[in-house]
Amino acid sequence: MGLKKAGFKELASIDFNPEAITVFRANFPEVPHVLEEDLTKFQPKQLKKLIGTDHVDLIVGGPPCQGFSTVRQADGANSGERLIEDDRRNLFREFLKFVKYFKPKIFIMENVPGIRSAAGGYFFTRVQSEARKLGYRVHGEVIRAWEYGVPQKRERQLIIGTKLILPLFSSHLYMPATHGNEKDLHPLVTLWEAIGDLPPLSAGEGADVSDYDLERRQQQLDIYGGRFLSDVMEVDKTEKLTSHRARKHSERDVRDFRRLREGENSAQAIARDVIMEFPYDREAFKDRYTRQHRDELCSTILAHLSKDGLMFIHPTQDRSLTPREAARVQSFPDWFKFPVSQIHQFRLIGNAVPPQVGLSVGLAIKKWLEDVDNYKYKPHITIPVNESQATEWLLDMVNAGQNGKPAKIPIRIFRKGWFAIAYLFSYLHPDSAKENGAHLIRNFKSNLDLLKRQAPQLIRPLYARSGWPKRLVPYALDAQRRFINGELSIDEYYCSEAFMRGMKADKEET
Repeated sequence: MGLKKAGFKELASIDFNPEAITVFRANFPEVPHVLEEDLTKFQPKQLKKLIGTDHVDLIVGGPPCQGFSTVRQADGANSGERLIEDDRRNLFREFLKFVKYFKPKIFIMENVPGIRSAAGGYFFTRVQSEARKLGYRVHGEVIRAWEYGVPQKRERQLIIGTKLILPLFSSHLYMPATHGNEKDLHPLVTLWEAIGDLPPLSAGEGADVSDYDLERRQQQLDIYGGRFLSDVMEVDKTEKLTSHRARKHSERDVRDFRRLREGENSAQAIARDVIMEFPYDREAFKDRYTRQHRDELCSTILAHLSKDGLMFIHPTQDRSLTPREAARVQSFPDWFKFPVSQIHQFRLIGNAVPPQVGLSVGLAIKKWLEDVDNYKYKPHITIPVNESQATEWLLDMVNAGQNGKPAKIPIRIFRKGWFAIAYLFSYLHPDSAKENGAHLIRNFKSNLDLLKRQAPQLIRPLYARSGWPKRLVPYALDAQRRFINGELSIDEYYCSEAFMRGMKADKEET
């Protein structure tokens, strides 16, 4: 949805889950190919035959995140010696199979932040290292949904790859935050701004189709304006309210709900000597119940909502959130239909990428693609003319920092050394040096003959995850510091000219 709003034309969509396909088809009937397929069996050639082209600018996918979720670490399922084998973790290879075949200008793989630590970070490393072998400059970015107008504390891990010969992509360049506490940003969207106009319900009440409370809506608009209800929820485009039906709760649960203050969980209530009735182990389930706060961000909407919803108790009503309320927190507009059972509604909503995040990502990629088509070198940046000069500049920088303090290197020398790194190691991404992992590669082929003879320690070992040579990471981190402090401009830190010219020279030599 977000990509469509950003102006992209979708050629095909594929999922193994029948309920996801049902919901997709109900909302996007114009997409020509919506396929319920198993990607371990469905091949890229079959997709090419259906869509009639092998020219694709963008491939976006989200291999199942359950195998990586930190929620499952409580039983050791995703880390340590008790790591449970989960075939879903390896489905990223099926995604990359399509990337390899279609060779899009850019791909984005979306997952939960837990992929960074699952199995000691093994899968997070494998995704990036295998994508790099396909000819992509790869880096990971954590996207905070609330910074783009989504009313919840949701973070998602993006792994982004762009063709080596193309300019750099980064959220710093193309996707600055739009919402936050800073004075030049829009205020954060709170939970109450998102759901406060919806008709009140008791546990078990509501209907699949019902009427809006128009008086309540107007009161909401008077207080908050239309930036969420009108612009994001698009309430004017639908006459009936759908999926606003509360699940049933036991009387015991409802009594426990009433004991919670707004914004409080059961552990905090117990700490102030409240007697809770729930029968679960107080240590294992001490925060089992959580009442959300109307004036804050909602907790991260999870697929677990399909089971009980006890971590998502309404701020003022003694029940858990309805599917429509959860969909609003995810930024799905009110006209979006969920023609499946309530259990599947909750699961699909919880697994989804918030459309507002998709829109922000889509607009960023669209701008990047426009820059790709209209790219012009910036004459104020001096780039090495060949490998010899780049090697000289790099060694000058390293020698100037022999005391192990890159911060002491004069900016004139550092800037040229930074451009030299980009020229010589054109497969790298500046942002990826922040998260290298632990696995090092010591034996590999390099065509940097001059540097191999003069300073081989600057080439190997390198980190499998980021691709950065270990000895160059401190310079990359200092470049980031200088960028944040304004010592390096954004064009100098993300120096596409150096990366692209180095890549071009490397291809010509090859």
